[in-house]
Amino acid sequence: MNRATAQLLRGLSLVDTTALVIGTVIGTGVFLKAAPMAQAVGSPALVLLAWVAAGLLSLAGALTYAELGAMMPEAGGEYVFLRKSYGEAVAFLFGWQRFIVAGSASIATLGTGFAIFLSSFLPLGAVWLERDISLLGQTLHWQFGAKQLVAVAVILLMSGINCLTIVVGGRVQLVLTILKVAGIAFLVMGVFTASGTATWSHLRQPVDTPVWSGWTLFGTAMLAALWGYDGWNNMPMAAGEVRNPGRNIPRALVLGMVVVMSIYCLLNLCYFYALPMEEVRSSNSTQYRDALPVASKAAGTFLGDFGGRFIALVFVVSACGALNGSILSNARVPFAMARDGLFFSRLGQLNTNTRAPVACLIVQAIWASVLALSGTFDQLTDCLLFAAWIFYALVTSSIFVLRRKLPNADRPYRTLGYPVIPLVFICVAIWLILNTFLTKRVESVAGLTLIAAGIPLYLYFKRSAVTL
Repeated sequence: MNRATAQLLRGLSLVDTTALVIGTVIGTGVFLKAAPMAQAVGSPALVLLAWVAAGLLSLAGALTYAELGAMMPEAGGEYVFLRKSYGEAVAFLFGWQRFIVAGSASIATLGTGFAIFLSSFLPLGAVWLERDISLLGQTLHWQFGAKQLVAVAVILLMSGINCLTIVVGGRVQLVLTILKVAGIAFLVMGVFTASGTATWSHLRQPVDTPVWSGWTLFGTAMLAALWGYDGWNNMPMAAGEVRNPGRNIPRALVLGMVVVMSIYCLLNLCYFYALPMEEVRSSNSTQYRDALPVASKAAGTFLGDFGGRFIALVFVVSACGALNGSILSNARVPFAMARDGLFFSRLGQLNTNTRAPVACLIVQAIWASVLALSGTFDQLTDCLLFAAWIFYALVTSSIFVLRRKLPNADRPYRTLGYPVIPLVFICVAIWLILNTFLTKRVESVAGLTLIAAGIPLYLYFKRSAVTL
């Protein structure tokens, strides 16, 4: 079989596809972001409200993507939707930012998270080099040590697994998803049945904080929650490998997001049930300082000193599962671009034995490893979320364009609540984009600059037949 003409193998069942949604979304954010959210809004009720609001927004996006994915079940997901609705230039800029920022940075942060959690029970050595870098009036902290090398190693390992058939990648995803959900269930049940400090009084409004902190700070908390939900859009990127896509893509997206939202709300409720607000607020999102993540503190209320190690193990499994799903799905975007002649032609080829886009997976792994060595966890997530949400809004708006351009196209699933749900998603997305630009100026400018860098590249690929 010719590598340039070989087609992807439809090897993902409904169970595999749902596991891909759940496993890719549940990564590290739900364990790490409660502390900065509590610092932003100051009360348990507003933190929980931010998780609910972010979950409903993500579900609204998933409902829209379900129609688009069932209608166009091709590799590339959002790239395909944008190409059909707004043309090649917009689609290329999406694919470019997905490759250079959003997808690769997501892989890098998950690899970094894996290394941080692993260091909780395996000594990874001291930091070898640290620097404070001033950029646009802000100070960015950079460090290099054994954690960064572990992050690169796990990225390369999971990328190697995905160079095998899609069936292998899907089965690995299913196993890791089951393990992470089981670990979360144990934590929630342990807090609600055996915690020595748990009380519903922890959910009362702290006396030293206002009832409402303002829309700007609520938007900051919601952005942090959206990192926890990020990945709901990934599954359609692998739509070309889903069996019976018209049926399985919508079911997997909707069912997967309902499960994720339920898990997140329960998990955050258990944090505030087990711990007073000040304990949550003083927790840490990276473990580079002395403070423990909020999930470790909650587990410690019924497991004692072993709680931190147990949660670190759950973290490792969860990060690994999200990493596998992110690697699997994101590699399909440059593959689809290359097949359309908008990227290096070698990346549009499949391995003749495994029918996997091996070249894409290798290039993606190298670039994600560079990012893992160059940035910190929170800086990367803020940068990628700003860039990604610009295109989430554009992709969601494409449902209106395609309903008008292709009114008679086969739509196995139609978006529930159309046109209200897509419109609400677009309006909230625009608000989040503007709020992020005001509160995260460095990351926002970096994201916009990297997107703009794709314009000359698009013109280059359009005018030349490029081979790697």
